[in-house]
Amino acid sequence: MKAFVPASPATGFVGRERELEELRAEIGRPGLRAAGGRESEQGRVLLVVGRPGIGRTTVALELARQVAGDYPAGRFFVRLTGEGGEPLPAQQIKDALAPAVGGPALVVLDDVARGDQLAGLLPAAPGSLVVATAGGPLTGVADVRPCTLGGLDTPAAVELVARTIGGTRVTNDPRGAETLVQELGGHPTALRLVAAWLVAQPRLSLSDAATRLKAAEGSGELVRAFRLVYDALPTTAARILRLVVLAPAGRIDAQVASALAGCSVPAAQSTLDDFVAGALLEGGGPRPYRVPGCLEPLLRALVEQLDPPEDVRLARARMLERTVRLLRSCGATLAGEAPDDGLPRTLRFASRAEAADWLAERLHALMAAARAAVADGELDTLARRLVAALVRALVAVPEGAQTMAAERYELHGLVLGVAERRGLHREQAAALINLADLDAEAGRGDDAVARYRKALDAARAGDDTDAEGRILEALAGTYLARQDLPRACDWFGRALALRQGRGELAHQARLHARIGSVLTYQARYGPALREWRASAAVYRRLGDMPSQARALTEAARVQEYAGHPEDALRTCRDALYWARQAGERRLEAAVLLRLADALDRLGDSSGAGLQRKAAQKLFRPGEFPDF
Repeated sequence: MKAFVPASPATGFVGRERELEELRAEIGRPGLRAAGGRESEQGRVLLVVGRPGIGRTTVALELARQVAGDYPAGRFFVRLTGEGGEPLPAQQIKDALAPAVGGPALVVLDDVARGDQLAGLLPAAPGSLVVATAGGPLTGVADVRPCTLGGLDTPAAVELVARTIGGTRVTNDPRGAETLVQELGGHPTALRLVAAWLVAQPRLSLSDAATRLKAAEGSGELVRAFRLVYDALPTTAARILRLVVLAPAGRIDAQVASALAGCSVPAAQSTLDDFVAGALLEGGGPRPYRVPGCLEPLLRALVEQLDPPEDVRLARARMLERTVRLLRSCGATLAGEAPDDGLPRTLRFASRAEAADWLAERLHALMAAARAAVADGELDTLARRLVAALVRALVAVPEGAQTMAAERYELHGLVLGVAERRGLHREQAAALINLADLDAEAGRGDDAVARYRKALDAARAGDDTDAEGRILEALAGTYLARQDLPRACDWFGRALALRQGRGELAHQARLHARIGSVLTYQARYGPALREWRASAAVYRRLGDMPSQARALTEAARVQEYAGHPEDALRTCRDALYWARQAGERRLEAAVLLRLADALDRLGDSSGAGLQRKAAQKLFRPGEFPDF
């Protein structure tokens, strides 16, 4: 979440002179005094309150535009509620407002749900201004006089209608215009809805429109205006309008609308643009479409009234399926892979940059879609596919493994919830492993160990020995990172026993080497030497000559540490033979350097020099370090 400098209110802003004058006067009014008679260092707080759709955000932004020059630290706008109306976490908002601490700033805090939300958010710089908007007065905020918005006065309301339908129609029926705006109580959103509807009714007089408005269903100006407009929509368009309220995080585009309604993408795009022209949606162009907050409850009520639950679930399933396909295409593009051959052009991305931009712009909505799918309880298969595709796409983003850790953590937690609900032990184990891995990466060692142990129980319950082996190694690695070498060695040993029981030679060779490394750190040279030799022997069985040579080289190092340079010299020669058999010049050079170290320990400096020169010849000019 980021604070941003908002655009000025729409050019259609009219009226509100009295309210704006009142707010400007409040800025300079002497405030409460702190102890000792000093002015409080906290900036002034203004509060704009009113019913949904009455224009409180528009007034706050217009005020910010008018007084912006008095606040050199800049203007910042943050909405304090989520798309579902829930208050956002205070720390998330603080992080967004972090840039507004360098001096007198102007901050607009939109949709404040409770007075305690403002605690800790007010700029400390003297002379700052906070303009908050809310549905009503806020308790617990000192020295604030709410500016309560009602409807526009009649001249301003008539002007608002005239800007949409044209001045001629208003001039031809001035009494009808006044009757219409009075019928709507000057409610700005209701006026825009009816005015946009009138544009499509060029032969309808304003007086007749007012008569129809009186007969419209519902109580309240906004409800009646909405029903007048909604009831005039074609059946298909009305259904699309109802269903777009199901879009995750309220973010709508043509793909989402197409999937929800089961229509083509071009048809959905055209309908969405018509809704914007009719004041039923906001946005469009480079911005996502959104249902105005004041209309969302009305649309949700219509969905409950008109759309059977099975139809709503089917619409959600279509939307999630479309989202999964887009995410798979995005992830494949980011990973440099070709998407599925049968994928339509509308679901493909032209470049990695386009895929990355799409993912970044829609991440909030995609996370909301995953949460909603899991919460549904009836779409678990789709939910798991969605989360898997989203995780893959996030990991494929450049530096995504580091920058998207919080999102990945939440997604794996969602998968865990589904797996536990369905009794899927193997998926529980996988989710717990992923969560533990992220804990370990973040340095939360205790949490990682606890999750790995739970994952181990789930893997054993699901008879998933492959996951069990991975968990045992992960536990060992966690203890190793914490410098708990005895426990690390113990867990590596358990993993080795499991791999030996399964006859997995490659894993055995690698685990012998891991144990040998830990024992070397502990200066337990005898056991360490046995592990490195065992590793070399298994690699020989596998025919992996380079790895065999590396294991023998490490065995020679252990022999040196143990004070047996002659043995180290013999082991190095064995390693050199296998390195040459493998034909890897860099590996051969590394073994020659280890051989030179052994000769140095035996006092043969000339022989050591010859080995270093031989190693140097294996590199191109500039590759080999000076000695």
